[in-house]
Amino acid sequence: MNETFKDALLALFGERASFSAALREQHSHGEGYAAVGMPDAVVFAETTDEVSALLKLCSAARVPVVPFGAGSSLEGHVAAVHGGVSLDLTRMNRILQVSAEALDCRVEAGVTRERLNSDLRAEGLFFSVDPGADATIGGMAATRASGTNAMRYGTMRENVLGLTVVTPAGEIIRTGGRARKSSAGLDLTRLYVGSEGTLGVITEVQLRLQGLPEAMVVATCQFDRFEDAVGTVTTALQSGLRIARIELLDEVQIRGCIGYSKIEGFDEKPTLFFEFHGSQSGVREDASAMEELALAFGASHFRHAERPEERTRLWKARHNCYHASKWLAPGKDNMGTDACVPLSEFAACITETKEDVRRSGLIAPLVGHVGDGNFHLGIMHDPNDADETARADALAARVSERAIRYGGTCSGEHGIGLHKRQYMAAEHGAALDVMRAIKQALDPLNIMNPGKMLP
Repeated sequence: MNETFKDALLALFGERASFSAALREQHSHGEGYAAVGMPDAVVFAETTDEVSALLKLCSAARVPVVPFGAGSSLEGHVAAVHGGVSLDLTRMNRILQVSAEALDCRVEAGVTRERLNSDLRAEGLFFSVDPGADATIGGMAATRASGTNAMRYGTMRENVLGLTVVTPAGEIIRTGGRARKSSAGLDLTRLYVGSEGTLGVITEVQLRLQGLPEAMVVATCQFDRFEDAVGTVTTALQSGLRIARIELLDEVQIRGCIGYSKIEGFDEKPTLFFEFHGSQSGVREDASAMEELALAFGASHFRHAERPEERTRLWKARHNCYHASKWLAPGKDNMGTDACVPLSEFAACITETKEDVRRSGLIAPLVGHVGDGNFHLGIMHDPNDADETARADALAARVSERAIRYGGTCSGEHGIGLHKRQYMAAEHGAALDVMRAIKQALDPLNIMNPGKMLP
């Protein structure tokens, strides 16, 4: 990045182009991966046209571009491993259109999930994808985010109808639209959803919305044996109960939640959180059926929560699992990892994983969106202790390898970024060459988030 390029950046963005060390450091990492490369500049774009102008400039100079949202990613997606420009999209935060009749909206990439749902509430609507963090919609689309509601409402893949994307050459294109289905041409929307900033910059997102349910009930129960909790989930899914969320916390994770979030009435035992959406009578009927089923598996402390403040308190404790894990091991880092397996293999995979954690000697709480076979470990380690870090890395590697062996994936929702590139060949085989061909065709100069996803 020479002086001529810097001058051109300043001419385009003025004070919104920064070379300060503090801003560059802030944009060099996300939540869960150590900084491995600093950008040379940080640019705050405010319009799609500005993003286009930046990419034309960077393409001509062959300067890397790394899109940046809330910085909440866990796999090193935003690290500038080859320097270049960190493109911060958080100022592109307008809600452009909301249609209650069509159950959709269009937003700029920097709109955050919580802000969107706050605005939608007055319309009787909500956006269903809930990864826990208050991530930006653009970042959630780029990483194909998921979360606690995915079992009923789907992931970003199912909830993105269309996009505005700026290509590496600076061309502005629109993919998809507002129709709920289409047979016209290649599905470019799905190509960019989950591309992790390696094919272009998402600047606008057309989203599918849901109507706020008439009633919501949260239920929790605890088990003496982890296997009984898993059996309850498996049987509930097979029985066709209408459940919006099922979350499983092992005895280590619930201990962290009790201590960090100060939730009361829980023992340090494997714990299930359920949520039911629908009519007043429907959710109570479903919760009652769930209680009967859980008690048959030996559950205790089965409780219902209907008041909004009580539901919010419980889900906030669940969403704070990352920080609760750090509470369990003060001064240590949380190496968060995730995997997803077919439901038929979930019990075997998670039991094997729990035994692996025990043998490792590490504190590694387990929590899962078990309704769709997705689970996470928060592997606590001292980054200054080479042996402990090596054991943490090895445990994380075995989680990914085990999931693939069970017919699943090395990442159900965190994405690949830097940390999981080494598993792409095992999971995708020859299809990885097709991914490389797409990357070469759309980004021949390799300026879009280089060094990520593809080994």
